[in-house]
Amino acid sequence: QVQLVESGGGLVQPGGSLRLSCAASGSIVKLNVMGWYRQAPGKERELVATIRSNGWRNYADSVKGRFTISRDNDKRTLYLQMNSLKPEDTAVYYCNADQNGMVYWGKGTRVTVSS
Repeated sequence: QVQLVESGGGLVQPGGSLRLSCAASGSIVKLNVMGWYRQAPGKERELVATIRSNGWRNYADSVKGRFTISRDNDKRTLYLQMNSLKPEDTAVYYCNADQNGMVYWGKGTRVTVSS
């Protein structure tokens, strides 16, 4: 089993920045693809960004140029740097990781963008 714990969410004004972290622990051999997803009120969960173990990144069009995903394999931590935040970025952000075909999820951290 792999446990994922997100942190770093909060309330921020439009145009502001936040950095989310996701700490992985448990029976970790090699985490392949890791990613961030989000779910806004009344909407389905959607992809924000993913990063493979080789560093290859993929972003949703809505966050390209504003968000940066990164990972520190030694620290077993995934990050999401979010800049130029908009009210439509308001959501619960979830961390996701794949290991040998098993997919794990964190419980989420809430991000609210509002003046």
